[in-house]
Amino acid sequence: MPDSLRGNFLIARRTLRDLNFFHTVVFLVEHNDEGAMGVVVNRPSGTTVAEALAQHFDLPRTDDEVYIGGPVEENAMFILHNAADLAREETPVIAGIFVGSSAEVFEEAVRRSANGDAELRFRVYSGYSGWTAGQLEAELERNDWLVTPATEEFVFHPKPYLVWNLVIQKFRQTHSLAPGNLGEPEMN
Repeated sequence: MPDSLRGNFLIARRTLRDLNFFHTVVFLVEHNDEGAMGVVVNRPSGTTVAEALAQHFDLPRTDDEVYIGGPVEENAMFILHNAADLAREETPVIAGIFVGSSAEVFEEAVRRSANGDAELRFRVYSGYSGWTAGQLEAELERNDWLVTPATEEFVFHPKPYLVWNLVIQKFRQTHSLAPGNLGEPEMN
């Protein structure tokens, strides 16, 4: 395993008993000796970004939803986006995807989206998934998670409820030792 899993997906296995992560795909935006942080990419909340940020901004109404990033600091807001000009000094998590939490980035992303910026892709998250030093490594050793490189396709997938199945299917294809359908790899 590499020293850092930053930029990878954690795919919750069926055997993972934490209901916060049932059928989730977590995009790791940070992983080092002090711990790890990520956001669940496949859990829309049903609340629009404009509704969630109404106390802070007067934003145009869009269909963009807030996603439940995880059980830690549920009132903290984060944004994943593909706009390098909004990232300023930030290093991309993977090619073309940046993470931010500044008010300016939220406001500019929503305004651009409302004005029809077809190139901009973003997701806003409430809360995050976090692990203390060594905690994620212990969960990986217990086989609670499958790990695979993250892709923009699944971070911003238009049908988030399908993402876990799609990522499992892609994992199966790239990690298959034999041709054909071998069943559920997370159950092996």
